[in-house]
Amino acid sequence: MAVTDLILGVSPQTVALAAMGICYLLLFTEKMNRAVVTVALAALLVMLGVLSQQAAIAAIDFNTISLLAGMMVIINVAERSGMFQYVAIWGAKRVRAHPVGIMVVLAVVTGVFSAFLDNVTTVLLIVPVTMQITRKLEVNPYPYLLINIFASNIGGTATLIGDPPNILIGSALGLSFTDFLFHLAPVVLAIMAALIWMFVHFWGASLVAPMKNRALVMGINEKDAITDFTLLYKALGVLGAVIAGFTIAEHIGLENGFIALFGAAVMLLLYTFRVPHAESDEKVEDVLNHVDWTTIFFFTGLFVIVGALEHTGFLQEVGDYLVKVTGGSIQKSVYVILGVSAVFSAMVDNIPFVATMIPTLKAMEESLGGREAMMPVWWSLSLGACLGGNGTLIGASANVIVAGIAAREGHPISFLRFLIWSIPVMVMSVVIAGVFLYLEYFL
Repeated sequence: MAVTDLILGVSPQTVALAAMGICYLLLFTEKMNRAVVTVALAALLVMLGVLSQQAAIAAIDFNTISLLAGMMVIINVAERSGMFQYVAIWGAKRVRAHPVGIMVVLAVVTGVFSAFLDNVTTVLLIVPVTMQITRKLEVNPYPYLLINIFASNIGGTATLIGDPPNILIGSALGLSFTDFLFHLAPVVLAIMAALIWMFVHFWGASLVAPMKNRALVMGINEKDAITDFTLLYKALGVLGAVIAGFTIAEHIGLENGFIALFGAAVMLLLYTFRVPHAESDEKVEDVLNHVDWTTIFFFTGLFVIVGALEHTGFLQEVGDYLVKVTGGSIQKSVYVILGVSAVFSAMVDNIPFVATMIPTLKAMEESLGGREAMMPVWWSLSLGACLGGNGTLIGASANVIVAGIAAREGHPISFLRFLIWSIPVMVMSVVIAGVFLYLEYFL
């Protein structure tokens, strides 16, 4: 007899729905660690018999977990060389420390870095440099911080590894790095151009600095940011090889997660090469201690919760309902998913939303003509979920991180003040994405 039969006759599907509802509630209130929330609820679902241990393990996407863990190790070692700060300072000096030029450079650098790093890492690297430069220029840091946030979420949309929703979608569909680059990078470039134009248009006239202050920025030696040139060359080599591996993964029969883990192993090997054993252990442990294990366990538990919803048939029912609502139209499905994803992701964490939507969309594929016909819908999910993160101050982790740093520096970003810019930016981004989807698939 299943344990669920003893809970006042409540069906397994109702229990799974309750677990997901509690998960969203606790994540939204931020009263508990998100990893604790998902892992505890996942364990509870197994204990109640909603799904078996075997089914729970099968629901975990280990390719996604491996890709996340591997890239975290690689980036953690790479950032110790100082390469990312070097690029930001170098770019600021290329525009002769002009305040408007620096804003544009920081937006581009943040967007490009976010395409290959996770957004939180990107802003943690760039925002301190931003604050240093704006202090020397004695200009209002607010527009610079805002564009850091928006560019990080927009840039992360462009690639397989740029944002967790893309990692989830890519792993679930077996999409390659080049698939994302080909279909999403042009959209992201257009949105970035529109973002930069918007900020230059509205903020340009107010961003001025005397030559003596610009000279202070020009006096910063970008090479001082490089802490280890040998490590820099090693990191560039491994990063280049891993990204090359992603682009040919489908042709060599390897999963992106395996490539990332192999790259992480090589990076650690090179990082500790010819280092005494005791010191080598300390270096490796230090790197592993900086892996975001909260995110890894969060994903693990979340996969099980979503697996329970799929196992009990709920996601199939939602898929059937969406097919009915859209009348089986791919075009209607694209814009429904794009809009819903953007709005939902602006309000809550986009990761659980995308994790839930993936099996839902898979359930729709047969009714809508199969995987190939459904690809525009999948791209709309990616675009909506990633771009929606700019909608509110809690829409993405990077937003919260930047707000925290800004508050510590004496330049707090209030929730309502952020909305004045975030809503127009999100709407503009989603509209441009919708136009690109129309031109590519429906014109």
